[in-house]
Amino acid sequence: MNRSEVLHHRLSALSIVSTIAAKEFKDNLRNRWLWMMAGILLLLSLCVSFMGSAVSGNLVVFEPAQILSGLVTLSVFMLPLGAILLSYDSFVGEKESGTLLLLLTYPLARWHLVCGKFLGHACVMTIACILGFGLTGLILISLGDTQAQLSIAIGFSHLIMSSILLSLVFVLLGYWVSLCVREKAKALGILLILWFVLVLVYDLILLSAVVGMSEMFNRTVFNLLILLNPTDLFRALNLLATPSDTLAAKSSLTLLAQTGLGLPLMYGLLGGWIGALLLCCSWIFKYQEI
Repeated sequence: MNRSEVLHHRLSALSIVSTIAAKEFKDNLRNRWLWMMAGILLLLSLCVSFMGSAVSGNLVVFEPAQILSGLVTLSVFMLPLGAILLSYDSFVGEKESGTLLLLLTYPLARWHLVCGKFLGHACVMTIACILGFGLTGLILISLGDTQAQLSIAIGFSHLIMSSILLSLVFVLLGYWVSLCVREKAKALGILLILWFVLVLVYDLILLSAVVGMSEMFNRTVFNLLILLNPTDLFRALNLLATPSDTLAAKSSLTLLAQTGLGLPLMYGLLGGWIGALLLCCSWIFKYQEI
């Protein structure tokens, strides 16, 4: 295969992937899922930012670390759940309706379908996070002084970027389960259990293990175990990125800094989750009988 044929093949693959992505994006735009998710995130961020000050009758912008800490705590519940609801029927739903078999009669590779769906859903989650958190960030910047504006801009930039990455991890977990089951209800049930374990149960088990077997766990091992969970990685990344010296606004996850793991490595770990899950989903779908 000469260079021109290779280039044509790559452009053809890119065209197929972009077509599938556009179809997924338009479907979510048509059923208003994107606007619903963006609205929930916007309402959530506005309530966290201003609800406390409204009680006193004054519109006061709290310290950025306090606002971001509250947003991270609530977002770690909402973003994975939203991503799961977006992706749980991506493959099993089309199997049940018969459209997946029809799609595979077209001249496209199976990885084209996986990547196209992923790109479309990535656009949906990206726009939802930017609208939901970005508008609140702009309002806070307009109300703050110069020092607060810089802190808010940095903090919300990290929040938006990490929120997108966390959402994509759970979108791919939705694909993975959707490829492995034959009923939509079963896929949703498994993913809700997985969400419950990763968001709530994992931390409780880890803390119990640390308390019960303290001689086996030093601080470095404990922090590395936290990093194995993408939701804890999201929390730790944002808590370390918050430009504030107020320890009350942070949690014990700040001790991750003592392991020498900085923000670039944490972003890299979230990216690694996405890359590994995307390869896993493509491999499963490649050898799956429809």
